Amino acid sequence: MNITEKICQEARRLPEPLAQEVFDFIEYIQIKHGLRDVLAEHLKASQTPAMKNVWDNVEDEVWNDL
Repeated sequence: MNITEKICQEARRLPEPLAQEVFDFIEYIQIKHGLRDVLAEHLKASQTPAMKNVWDNVEDEVWNDL
């Protein structure tokens, strides 16, 4: 069993609030070591509602099949 599997196994045993703390810590580690770009993720999330009308329209539906 590798370390990822061990972490998952232990996390499954935790109550939801403690599992959330573990998840938050994992995100912190990812950000600290440059494995995630939080600013880019927030930017994408903020653009989604504004761009929905551009991405989801009848005229451009043909492009979804490519």
